[in-house]
Amino acid sequence: MAANGEQMSGRSAVRIVVLGGGFAGVATVRELERLLDYRADIEITLVSRDNFFVLTPLLFEACSGTLELRHCAQPIRPALTKSRFVEATVDRVDVDAHVVHSIARGDDYQIPYDHLVVALGSATNLKLIPGSETALTFKTVADALVLRNRFIEQFERADAETELSARRSCLTFVMIGGGLVGIELLGEMTAFADDILRFYPHIERNEVRFFLFEATARILPEIDEKLAAVAMKILVRRGADIRASTPVRAIEPGRVHLANETIESGTIVLAAGIVPSEAAVRIPVAHDQRGRISVDATMRSTSHPEVWGVGDCAAIPDPDGRPYPALAQHAIREARQLARNIAVVVDGRQPAPFVFRTLGTMAALGHSRAVAQVMGVRLRGFVAWWFRRTYYLLQMPRWDRRLRIVLDWTVALFFRPDITKVDLSVEHEQIEQDREARVLTGIGR
Repeated sequence: MAANGEQMSGRSAVRIVVLGGGFAGVATVRELERLLDYRADIEITLVSRDNFFVLTPLLFEACSGTLELRHCAQPIRPALTKSRFVEATVDRVDVDAHVVHSIARGDDYQIPYDHLVVALGSATNLKLIPGSETALTFKTVADALVLRNRFIEQFERADAETELSARRSCLTFVMIGGGLVGIELLGEMTAFADDILRFYPHIERNEVRFFLFEATARILPEIDEKLAAVAMKILVRRGADIRASTPVRAIEPGRVHLANETIESGTIVLAAGIVPSEAAVRIPVAHDQRGRISVDATMRSTSHPEVWGVGDCAAIPDPDGRPYPALAQHAIREARQLARNIAVVVDGRQPAPFVFRTLGTMAALGHSRAVAQVMGVRLRGFVAWWFRRTYYLLQMPRWDRRLRIVLDWTVALFFRPDITKVDLSVEHEQIEQDREARVLTGIGR
């Protein structure tokens, strides 16, 4: 089955196809729509495995129940105006024929392009530590749902468990990776444990153990060292055992092996680095040593000028030649510049390089606490927490979703988190398959 509609208004349409419905992909399409202003000679198609995109910085609060799980995601179709949306999984790209082959409801769906934007994102690195495939990951709505259920389930088991070692394992939670994801998840989970303990009268707070292991010399390398120390102090006060310079040697179900110690744990979460999505790696264009699409400063492929790369799956060089970091604020701004570049190339002009100086980095720690470095200014506590929430709230494209998020936050101020588990007895296997598919494809990041 092939896409049609190649002729519009009697002229050959310029076909722009964007792969990936995450931050970068949706931002690219929205900016293209604004710049090209309903031009009849332009066709824009967005291809994504899911019909929604996730505002990933809000996943932490969705996992703890502060935010309704669906509200950290935005349906893609309402966020677009004229562009075409195709819910499909990218199978392969024929760069010689300029055709994307995707799988939609079991059919091979062929989408021709003149300009191809690859925004397929990244996946958790499962090759860094032996046994990583047995750990939980945290990148998708499905991941957040599975982790939330696991967390509550461990408390339920521990409350009824009489055997000491089994009870201890249930109440031991391990995070592997001390970057932003690992620290923010640890902060939200420690706060969640504090809030729900009143429902479990047979569990004492000092029985609940949280470990975080980071292979490098310190946690939060993305942020100022003084703020990282503040974050560590807050989490240690909540009972977290944070160990830098402690690489994990291996993971197996229920166990984490260190150099000289083995930790028994019913919940192990891997947040130790990312790799480009497999679907992006398979596209036959130039890649760097990490598998990211090799592009120049304008985000154009160094081997195929009709292919563009943006976001986590592309190695976009800064003025010093070093790739920009894989952060949401960069992805959004990269997408906007890429859209401008495609717009000028369509009109026969030269694209401009992407140049961006990081505005700052923020890390939420739960319980209205956060650390942030914004335009060189250090923020901590409630102010940093409020600033972070406000910034990411405004990244949601539509006001209806923003209002739902604000309502959730308001309700959470007056009520303790819900401990209802979502029944996955029928759907659990499919969710696990979907999670594995996301690791393989990177679609719907």
